[in-house]
Amino acid sequence: MDTATQGTTGRRERLGALELVTGVLDPGSWARWDGPVPEVAPAGSAYAAELAAARDRSGVDEAIVTGEGLIRGRRVAVIAGEFRFLAGSIGGTAAERIVEAFERARREELPLFAAPASGGTRMQEGTPAFVGMVKISAACATFKDAGLPYLVYLRHPTTGGVFASWGSLGHVTVAEPGATIGFLGARVYESLYGHPFPEGVQTAENLFEHGLIDAILPVEELAEVADRALAVLGAPREDPPEVPDVPKEPLPDLPAWESVSRSRRVDRPGVRALLRLGATDVLPLHGTGQGEYDPGMLMALARFGGAACIVLGQDRDRQTRDEPLSPKGLRVARRGMKLAHELGLPLVSVIDTAGAALSKEAEEGGLAGEIARCLAELVMLDAPTVCVLLGQGTGGGALAVMPADRVISAQHSWLSPLPPEGASAILHRDTSHAAELAASQRVRSLDLLADGIVDRIVAERPDAADEPEDFCRRMSQAIQHELAVLARQDPRERLAARLERYRRLG
Repeated sequence: MDTATQGTTGRRERLGALELVTGVLDPGSWARWDGPVPEVAPAGSAYAAELAAARDRSGVDEAIVTGEGLIRGRRVAVIAGEFRFLAGSIGGTAAERIVEAFERARREELPLFAAPASGGTRMQEGTPAFVGMVKISAACATFKDAGLPYLVYLRHPTTGGVFASWGSLGHVTVAEPGATIGFLGARVYESLYGHPFPEGVQTAENLFEHGLIDAILPVEELAEVADRALAVLGAPREDPPEVPDVPKEPLPDLPAWESVSRSRRVDRPGVRALLRLGATDVLPLHGTGQGEYDPGMLMALARFGGAACIVLGQDRDRQTRDEPLSPKGLRVARRGMKLAHELGLPLVSVIDTAGAALSKEAEEGGLAGEIARCLAELVMLDAPTVCVLLGQGTGGGALAVMPADRVISAQHSWLSPLPPEGASAILHRDTSHAAELAASQRVRSLDLLADGIVDRIVAERPDAADEPEDFCRRMSQAIQHELAVLARQDPRERLAARLERYRRLG
């Protein structure tokens, strides 16, 4: 069907709940879950008349419709808002439908796709409807606690209590282009303060810019993106992937400084190349979900072979001298750790940084605290973890995402408390001893392997920058191997072994 049309002003017309559902789900797969609507307004009251008019105008019996269907053959539960029914406002009946949909989806172990469009709480029902936000949030939290995927599509408009409850709790959250999304009603703001709310704040595009949503998508692309997300998020319930054989090969005994120099080549493949050439079903996520993002920290859903995972990657192509890895980037990383915990997905972290920011802003942004929290949360994470040393590994910004069950290193990757030039400046008050210190500090991959810091080295022949496709495929095979081995381990034994590993080091 034609999922959207253009109005006379050139703006996209607002889709109703049923139009959206049938446009996203596989044809003929939609089935309603909703039962009869109870009478909530006294007969003959103004509210009863409003409800009757809303039913006639919208073609549905409430502001929420729920049910199930298929997205590319995958069974999913659905909650959709109907704005034409009293501006999509949530009263007692609508709230109960939302809660019952979360509960049924949890019982039947279905992922849930939510598409709100609402002005918020229904004013005609007052405080009881307002307090219903609590039970909706509780139902959503209970659903997510079962490890089930929750996808949210914020439509125009999504405001008030809907945005402040089930609209903001998705594992993956995307929005309609140009949608008005925000907590405060602009009309209320102007009435209270006597001047208009600033333009351009409550837009999907502004929310994306501030790391509050993961993407902006037209309806036509929703099914494809949801399918890609569910291919990863639904994977923990599949059989563990086969363990591919990854033979080890002898490596030349090269000086540490040669690896440091090679790791700094501008054409060296980074995390984006690794995902492009070595992974499938890649779906980038964006920001912390709390108003921040850092281009230096990539987060994505992806598959390496049959193994689905959350990927956190320090992005060498997005870090610059003016914009190094920041505290915000580590808060992005912590969102990825939380997703891995909630969904039971393995976490793959990728180290490739010349160092975290050294600045007034970084200090005031809590860099040290973010490093500490990353270390503590990652070493205790109940999901399987694999770390990849892909390039430079400088300082606390690198160490923050290193603790893992298994650590893989590219041949010319390295790990050090400071860049060798920095260590030379401390010890010799110049940078001329950098190569000497790189050797003595045991920063190169062969030394890290001998010291038990890394478990496997992926060869470069002779340099990843000269053979990016082959190198990324070899690295992908190594990641697949480690993820498959970890998937077969008892979670308690795996965590105990991780803690014992780091108890022995240092």
